[in-house]
Amino acid sequence: MRILHTSDWHLGRSFHREGMLGHQAAYVDHLLSVVEQGSVDVVCVSGDVYDRALPQVDAVRLASEALSRLAASRAKVVITSGNHDSAQRLGFGSELIDAAGIFIRTDLAGVGRPVMLPDEHGEVAFYGLPYLDPDAARASWGLESRSHQAALGEAMRRVRGDLDGRGGRSVVMAHAFVTGAEPSDSERDISVGGVSMVPASLFEDISYAALGHLHGRHTITDTVRYSGSPLAYSFSEANHLKGSWLIDLDESGFVASEFVETPVPRKLARLRGTLEELLSDPRHEVHEQSWLQITLTDRIRPAQAMERLRRRFPHTLVLGFESTAPVLGALSQPDPSRPRRDIDLVTEFVAELRGEPAAKAELALLQTAVDACCEDPEVDTLNSRAGETEEEEWLEVLF
Repeated sequence: MRILHTSDWHLGRSFHREGMLGHQAAYVDHLLSVVEQGSVDVVCVSGDVYDRALPQVDAVRLASEALSRLAASRAKVVITSGNHDSAQRLGFGSELIDAAGIFIRTDLAGVGRPVMLPDEHGEVAFYGLPYLDPDAARASWGLESRSHQAALGEAMRRVRGDLDGRGGRSVVMAHAFVTGAEPSDSERDISVGGVSMVPASLFEDISYAALGHLHGRHTITDTVRYSGSPLAYSFSEANHLKGSWLIDLDESGFVASEFVETPVPRKLARLRGTLEELLSDPRHEVHEQSWLQITLTDRIRPAQAMERLRRRFPHTLVLGFESTAPVLGALSQPDPSRPRRDIDLVTEFVAELRGEPAAKAELALLQTAVDACCEDPEVDTLNSRAGETEEEEWLEVLF
Protein backbone atom coordinates (compact mmCIF):
# COMPACT_ATOMS: atom_id res chain seq x y z
CA MET A 1 0.00 0.00 0.00
CA ARG A 2 1.26 3.46 -0.90
CA ILE A 3 0.21 6.34 1.37
CA LEU A 4 0.56 10.08 0.70
CA HIS A 5 0.92 11.86 4.05
CA THR A 6 0.05 15.57 4.05
CA SER A 7 -1.33 18.03 6.60
CA ASP A 8 -1.87 21.66 7.55
CA TRP A 9 -3.34 22.98 4.32
CA HIS A 10 -4.78 26.03 6.14
CA LEU A 11 -7.10 26.83 3.26
CA GLY A 12 -8.07 30.51 3.32
CA ARG A 13 -4.93 31.70 5.09
CA SER A 14 -3.14 34.85 3.96
CA PHE A 15 0.56 35.60 4.16
CA HIS A 16 1.17 39.10 5.52
CA ARG A 17 -2.03 40.24 3.74
CA GLU A 18 -1.09 38.46 0.53
CA GLY A 19 -3.89 36.11 -0.57
CA MET A 20 -2.77 32.48 -0.76
CA LEU A 21 -5.88 30.82 -2.21
CA GLY A 22 -4.47 30.70 -5.75
CA HIS A 23 -1.26 29.10 -4.45
CA GLN A 24 -3.31 26.62 -2.42
CA ALA A 25 -5.33 25.72 -5.52
CA ALA A 26 -2.05 25.06 -7.34
CA TYR A 27 -1.08 22.73 -4.48
CA VAL A 28 -4.31 20.78 -4.95
CA ASP A 29 -3.41 20.35 -8.63
CA HIS A 30 0.03 19.09 -7.58
CA LEU A 31 -1.53 16.73 -5.02
CA LEU A 32 -3.79 15.11 -7.64
CA SER A 33 -0.82 14.75 -9.99
CA VAL A 34 1.19 12.94 -7.30
CA VAL A 35 -1.77 10.63 -6.57
CA GLU A 36 -2.03 9.55 -10.22
CA GLN A 37 1.64 9.51 -11.19
CA GLY A 38 2.81 8.04 -7.87
CA SER A 39 0.15 5.29 -7.76
CA VAL A 40 -1.08 6.47 -4.37
CA ASP A 41 -3.66 4.25 -2.67
CA VAL A 42 -4.51 6.39 0.38
CA VAL A 43 -4.17 10.12 1.06
CA CYS A 44 -3.89 11.06 4.75
CA VAL A 45 -4.63 14.69 5.70
CA SER A 46 -3.65 15.08 9.36
CA GLY A 47 -5.61 18.14 10.43
CA ASP A 48 -5.92 21.88 9.79
CA VAL A 49 -7.68 21.61 6.47
CA TYR A 50 -8.90 25.17 7.07
CA ASP A 51 -7.15 28.09 8.71
CA ARG A 52 -10.09 29.07 10.89
CA ALA A 53 -13.10 27.48 12.52
CA LEU A 54 -15.45 29.55 10.34
CA PRO A 55 -13.69 29.41 6.96
CA GLN A 56 -14.35 31.89 4.19
CA VAL A 57 -16.59 30.86 1.32
CA ASP A 58 -13.76 30.62 -1.23
CA ALA A 59 -11.80 28.32 1.08
CA VAL A 60 -14.81 26.02 1.48
CA ARG A 61 -15.26 26.00 -2.29
CA LEU A 62 -11.62 24.99 -2.81
CA ALA A 63 -11.90 22.23 -0.19
CA SER A 64 -15.06 20.91 -1.86
CA GLU A 65 -13.34 20.91 -5.24
CA ALA A 66 -10.28 19.14 -3.82
CA LEU A 67 -12.36 16.41 -2.18
CA SER A 68 -14.48 15.91 -5.30
CA ARG A 69 -11.37 15.45 -7.41
CA LEU A 70 -9.84 13.07 -4.87
CA ALA A 71 -13.08 11.06 -4.75
CA ALA A 72 -12.82 10.61 -8.52
CA SER A 73 -9.15 9.59 -8.30
CA ARG A 74 -7.58 6.18 -7.65
CA ALA A 75 -7.03 6.99 -3.95
CA LYS A 76 -9.10 6.72 -0.80
CA VAL A 77 -8.81 9.68 1.58
CA VAL A 78 -8.71 9.87 5.39
CA ILE A 79 -8.99 13.34 6.94
CA THR A 80 -8.89 14.48 10.57
CA SER A 81 -9.60 17.86 12.15
CA GLY A 82 -6.84 20.07 13.54
CA ASN A 83 -6.79 22.80 16.16
CA HIS A 84 -7.63 25.43 13.52
CA ASP A 85 -10.65 23.51 12.22
CA SER A 86 -14.15 23.38 13.61
CA ALA A 87 -14.63 19.65 14.18
CA GLN A 88 -18.41 19.99 13.80
CA ARG A 89 -18.25 21.93 10.53
CA LEU A 90 -15.49 19.85 8.95
CA GLY A 91 -17.24 16.63 10.02
CA PHE A 92 -20.69 17.58 8.74
CA GLY A 93 -22.19 14.76 6.68
CA SER A 94 -19.17 12.52 7.17
CA GLU A 95 -21.30 9.36 7.29
CA LEU A 96 -22.65 10.16 3.83
CA ILE A 97 -19.25 11.20 2.48
CA ASP A 98 -17.76 7.84 3.55
CA ALA A 99 -19.57 6.27 0.63
CA ALA A 100 -17.43 8.31 -1.77
CA GLY A 101 -14.20 6.98 -0.28
CA ILE A 102 -13.54 10.20 1.70
CA PHE A 103 -13.37 9.38 5.43
CA ILE A 104 -13.51 12.46 7.67
CA ARG A 105 -12.88 11.78 11.35
CA THR A 106 -13.54 14.64 13.77
CA ASP A 107 -15.49 13.08 16.66
CA LEU A 108 -14.00 12.00 20.00
CA ALA A 109 -16.60 9.26 20.24
CA GLY A 110 -15.14 7.59 17.14
CA VAL A 111 -11.57 7.40 18.45
CA GLY A 112 -10.47 3.77 18.36
CA ARG A 113 -12.76 2.84 15.45
CA PRO A 114 -10.57 2.52 12.34
CA VAL A 115 -11.17 2.98 8.66
CA MET A 116 -10.25 -0.40 7.15
CA LEU A 117 -8.67 -0.19 3.70
CA PRO A 118 -7.46 -3.26 1.76
CA ASP A 119 -4.40 -4.05 -0.35
CA GLU A 120 -3.01 -7.30 -1.73
CA HIS A 121 -1.73 -8.30 1.73
CA GLY A 122 -4.98 -7.79 3.61
CA GLU A 123 -6.33 -4.73 5.40
CA VAL A 124 -4.68 -1.73 7.04
CA ALA A 125 -6.43 -0.05 9.99
CA PHE A 126 -6.37 3.76 9.72
CA TYR A 127 -7.06 5.43 13.08
CA GLY A 128 -7.92 9.08 12.48
CA LEU A 129 -7.50 11.05 15.73
CA PRO A 130 -8.99 14.54 15.65
CA TYR A 131 -7.18 17.32 17.49
CA LEU A 132 -7.60 16.38 21.14
CA ASP A 133 -8.34 19.49 23.16
CA PRO A 134 -7.36 18.54 26.74
CA ASP A 135 -10.48 20.14 28.27
CA ALA A 136 -12.89 18.48 25.83
CA ALA A 137 -11.13 15.11 26.15
CA ARG A 138 -11.10 15.30 29.94
CA ALA A 139 -14.84 16.03 30.06
CA SER A 140 -15.75 13.43 27.45
CA TRP A 141 -13.53 10.62 28.68
CA GLY A 142 -13.43 11.39 32.41
CA LEU A 143 -9.66 11.83 32.52
CA GLU A 144 -7.99 12.51 35.85
CA SER A 145 -5.56 15.11 34.51
CA ARG A 146 -5.79 17.98 32.03
CA SER A 147 -2.93 17.69 29.56
CA HIS A 148 -2.10 16.81 25.97
CA GLN A 149 -0.29 13.68 27.11
CA ALA A 150 -3.32 12.48 29.08
CA ALA A 151 -5.65 13.10 26.12
CA LEU A 152 -3.44 11.48 23.48
CA GLY A 153 -2.51 8.69 25.89
CA GLU A 154 -6.19 7.80 26.33
CA ALA A 155 -6.75 7.97 22.57
CA MET A 156 -3.86 5.58 21.96
CA ARG A 157 -5.15 3.28 24.71
CA ARG A 158 -8.41 3.04 22.75
CA VAL A 159 -6.52 2.49 19.50
CA ARG A 160 -4.47 -0.33 20.99
CA GLY A 161 -7.54 -1.84 22.59
CA ASP A 162 -9.06 -2.20 19.12
CA LEU A 163 -5.78 -3.16 17.45
CA ASP A 164 -4.97 -5.88 19.98
CA GLY A 165 -8.13 -7.72 19.03
CA ARG A 166 -7.77 -7.03 15.33
CA GLY A 167 -4.04 -7.42 14.69
CA GLY A 168 -2.28 -6.47 11.50
CA ARG A 169 -0.91 -3.21 10.15
CA SER A 170 -1.98 0.21 11.41
CA VAL A 171 -1.68 3.89 10.60
CA VAL A 172 -2.42 6.55 13.23
CA MET A 173 -3.11 10.15 12.21
CA ALA A 174 -2.63 12.67 15.03
CA HIS A 175 -2.53 16.45 15.30
CA ALA A 176 -0.12 17.18 18.14
CA PHE A 177 3.33 18.49 19.14
CA VAL A 178 5.54 15.43 19.53
CA THR A 179 8.88 15.59 21.35
CA GLY A 180 11.84 15.78 18.99
CA ALA A 181 10.40 18.25 16.47
CA GLU A 182 10.90 22.01 16.14
CA PRO A 183 8.02 24.51 15.83
CA SER A 184 7.89 27.59 13.57
CA ASP A 185 6.24 30.98 14.07
CA SER A 186 3.06 30.13 12.19
CA GLU A 187 1.59 27.41 14.41
CA ARG A 188 -0.97 28.36 17.00
CA ASP A 189 0.20 27.68 20.56
CA ILE A 190 -1.61 24.66 21.99
CA SER A 191 0.21 24.48 25.33
CA VAL A 192 -1.77 23.76 28.48
CA GLY A 193 -0.14 24.85 31.70
CA GLY A 194 2.97 25.65 29.69
CA VAL A 195 3.21 22.10 28.32
CA SER A 196 2.42 21.32 24.69
CA MET A 197 4.56 18.27 23.83
CA VAL A 198 3.81 14.57 23.98
CA PRO A 199 6.36 11.72 23.73
CA ALA A 200 6.93 9.82 20.50
CA SER A 201 6.80 6.59 22.52
CA LEU A 202 2.99 6.82 22.40
CA PHE A 203 3.21 5.56 18.80
CA GLU A 204 5.41 2.51 19.44
CA ASP A 205 4.34 -0.62 17.53
CA ILE A 206 2.23 1.43 15.08
CA SER A 207 3.15 0.75 11.46
CA TYR A 208 3.15 4.48 10.68
CA ALA A 209 2.18 7.68 12.53
CA ALA A 210 1.18 10.51 10.17
CA LEU A 211 1.47 13.67 12.25
CA GLY A 212 0.14 17.16 11.70
CA HIS A 213 0.34 20.56 13.46
CA LEU A 214 3.99 21.54 12.97
CA HIS A 215 4.69 23.28 9.66
CA GLY A 216 8.16 21.89 9.05
CA ARG A 217 8.78 18.32 7.92
CA HIS A 218 10.32 16.15 10.63
CA THR A 219 11.38 12.54 10.93
CA ILE A 220 11.07 11.66 14.62
CA THR A 221 11.67 8.00 13.78
CA ASP A 222 11.28 6.11 10.51
CA THR A 223 7.65 5.43 11.40
CA VAL A 224 6.77 8.74 13.13
CA ARG A 225 6.86 11.78 10.85
CA TYR A 226 5.49 15.25 10.18
CA SER A 227 4.81 16.19 6.58
CA GLY A 228 4.68 19.90 7.45
CA SER A 229 2.49 22.41 5.66
CA PRO A 230 2.56 22.35 1.84
CA LEU A 231 3.18 26.12 1.73
CA ALA A 232 5.11 28.49 3.97
CA TYR A 233 3.00 30.62 6.29
CA SER A 234 5.71 32.59 8.13
CA PHE A 235 9.22 33.86 7.38
CA SER A 236 10.55 31.43 9.99
CA GLU A 237 9.81 28.78 7.34
CA ALA A 238 12.05 30.40 4.72
CA ASN A 239 14.47 27.45 4.83
CA HIS A 240 11.83 24.73 4.97
CA LEU A 241 11.52 22.17 2.21
CA LYS A 242 7.78 21.89 1.60
CA GLY A 243 6.02 18.77 0.41
CA SER A 244 4.44 15.45 1.42
CA TRP A 245 5.66 11.99 2.41
CA LEU A 246 5.11 8.95 0.22
CA ILE A 247 5.03 5.96 2.58
CA ASP A 248 5.10 2.33 1.43
CA LEU A 249 3.75 -0.52 3.55
CA ASP A 250 4.37 -4.16 2.75
CA GLU A 251 2.83 -7.19 4.42
CA SER A 252 4.77 -6.57 7.65
CA GLY A 253 4.45 -2.76 7.87
CA PHE A 254 6.61 0.24 7.03
CA VAL A 255 9.15 -0.45 4.32
CA ALA A 256 10.11 2.83 2.58
CA SER A 257 9.60 6.60 2.47
CA GLU A 258 10.11 9.33 -0.09
CA PHE A 259 9.62 13.08 0.26
CA VAL A 260 7.83 14.73 -2.67
CA GLU A 261 8.51 18.46 -2.91
CA THR A 262 5.70 20.94 -3.46
CA PRO A 263 6.19 23.53 -6.23
CA VAL A 264 6.98 26.86 -4.52
CA PRO A 265 4.88 29.73 -5.95
CA ARG A 266 7.22 32.41 -4.65
CA LYS A 267 10.39 31.96 -2.59
CA LEU A 268 10.83 33.48 0.86
CA ALA A 269 13.96 35.20 2.16
CA ARG A 270 15.12 37.32 5.07
CA LEU A 271 17.64 40.07 4.32
CA ARG A 272 19.45 42.52 6.58
CA GLY A 273 21.83 45.40 6.03
CA THR A 274 21.85 49.12 5.40
CA LEU A 275 19.44 50.52 2.85
CA GLU A 276 22.19 51.43 0.40
CA GLU A 277 23.81 48.00 0.70
CA LEU A 278 20.53 46.26 -0.04
CA LEU A 279 19.73 48.49 -3.01
CA SER A 280 23.15 48.13 -4.61
CA ASP A 281 24.53 44.68 -3.72
CA PRO A 282 24.36 42.40 -6.82
CA ARG A 283 24.22 39.31 -4.59
CA HIS A 284 20.57 40.10 -3.85
CA GLU A 285 19.45 39.81 -7.49
CA VAL A 286 18.25 36.28 -6.76
CA HIS A 287 15.73 37.70 -4.25
CA GLU A 288 14.26 40.46 -6.39
CA GLN A 289 11.04 38.49 -6.96
CA SER A 290 10.92 36.80 -3.56
CA TRP A 291 8.65 37.61 -0.65
CA LEU A 292 10.99 39.39 1.73
CA GLN A 293 11.39 40.24 5.37
CA ILE A 294 14.00 43.00 5.53
CA THR A 295 15.80 44.36 8.58
CA LEU A 296 17.61 47.68 8.10
CA THR A 297 20.72 48.32 10.19
CA ASP A 298 21.26 52.02 9.32
CA ARG A 299 22.34 54.19 12.26
CA ILE A 300 19.55 56.61 11.38
CA ARG A 301 16.20 55.35 10.11
CA PRO A 302 16.12 56.17 6.37
CA ALA A 303 13.27 58.23 4.97
CA GLN A 304 10.76 56.40 2.69
CA ALA A 305 12.60 53.12 3.24
CA MET A 306 9.78 50.81 2.14
CA GLU A 307 9.08 52.79 -1.04
CA ARG A 308 12.75 52.76 -2.02
CA LEU A 309 13.16 49.05 -1.24
CA ARG A 310 10.13 48.09 -3.32
CA ARG A 311 11.66 49.67 -6.40
CA ARG A 312 14.14 46.79 -6.38
CA PHE A 313 12.21 44.26 -4.27
CA PRO A 314 8.53 44.74 -5.17
CA HIS A 315 7.40 41.88 -2.92
CA THR A 316 8.86 43.19 0.35
CA LEU A 317 6.23 42.38 2.97
CA VAL A 318 7.87 43.06 6.34
CA LEU A 319 10.29 45.87 7.19
CA GLY A 320 12.08 46.21 10.51
CA PHE A 321 14.77 48.48 11.89
CA GLU A 322 17.73 47.47 14.02
CA SER A 323 19.94 50.51 14.41
CA THR A 324 23.66 50.03 14.93
CA ALA A 325 23.85 53.28 16.91
CA PRO A 326 25.14 52.84 20.46
CA VAL A 327 22.51 52.05 23.08
CA LEU A 328 21.67 55.03 25.28
CA GLY A 329 23.08 54.71 28.77
CA ALA A 330 23.29 57.32 31.50
CA LEU A 331 23.48 60.86 30.10
CA SER A 332 26.74 62.68 30.70
CA GLN A 333 26.74 64.93 33.73
CA PRO A 334 26.55 68.69 33.01
CA ASP A 335 29.41 71.01 33.83
CA PRO A 336 27.98 73.41 36.47
CA SER A 337 30.53 76.06 35.53
CA ARG A 338 29.23 76.22 31.94
CA PRO A 339 25.75 77.69 31.48
CA ARG A 340 23.60 75.79 29.00
CA ARG A 341 20.61 76.94 27.01
CA ASP A 342 17.55 74.80 26.41
CA ILE A 343 18.63 74.15 22.83
CA ASP A 344 21.99 72.93 24.17
CA LEU A 345 20.25 70.38 26.39
CA VAL A 346 18.13 69.17 23.50
CA THR A 347 20.95 68.81 21.00
CA GLU A 348 23.19 67.09 23.56
CA PHE A 349 20.36 64.66 24.31
CA VAL A 350 19.93 63.87 20.59
CA ALA A 351 23.68 63.36 20.16
CA GLU A 352 23.84 61.02 23.17
CA LEU A 353 20.81 59.05 21.99
CA ARG A 354 21.90 58.67 18.38
CA GLY A 355 25.65 58.59 18.71
CA GLU A 356 26.19 61.60 16.40
CA PRO A 357 25.07 65.24 16.37
CA ALA A 358 21.90 66.48 14.70
CA ALA A 359 22.19 67.68 11.11
CA LYS A 360 21.73 71.36 10.20
CA ALA A 361 18.13 70.91 9.08
CA GLU A 362 17.38 68.95 12.24
CA LEU A 363 18.85 71.69 14.41
CA ALA A 364 16.38 74.15 12.92
CA LEU A 365 13.48 71.82 13.71
CA LEU A 366 14.74 71.27 17.25
CA GLN A 367 15.03 75.03 17.81
CA THR A 368 11.43 75.47 16.63
CA ALA A 369 10.27 72.73 18.99
CA VAL A 370 12.14 74.23 21.96
CA ASP A 371 10.69 77.69 21.27
CA ALA A 372 7.18 76.21 21.07
CA CYS A 373 7.61 74.72 24.56
CA CYS A 374 8.45 78.08 26.13
CA GLU A 375 6.14 81.01 26.85
CA ASP A 376 9.05 83.38 26.25
CA PRO A 377 11.66 82.18 23.75
CA GLU A 378 14.22 84.43 25.43
CA VAL A 379 13.91 82.49 28.71
CA ASP A 380 15.56 79.10 29.17
CA THR A 381 12.61 77.25 30.70
CA LEU A 382 14.45 74.01 31.48
CA ASN A 383 17.33 75.72 33.27
CA SER A 384 15.03 77.94 35.30
CA ARG A 385 13.03 75.13 36.95
CA ALA A 386 14.77 74.96 40.27
CA GLY A 387 14.12 71.94 42.47
CA GLU A 388 13.38 69.51 39.64
CA THR A 389 15.76 66.87 38.38
CA GLU A 390 16.80 67.00 34.75
CA GLU A 391 14.85 63.80 34.11
CA GLU A 392 11.65 65.30 35.53
CA GLU A 393 12.12 68.41 33.39
CA TRP A 394 12.47 66.35 30.24
CA LEU A 395 9.48 64.16 31.01
CA GLU A 396 7.19 67.17 31.49
CA VAL A 397 8.41 69.11 28.46
CA LEU A 398 8.67 66.22 26.00
CA PHE A 399 5.60 64.23 27.05
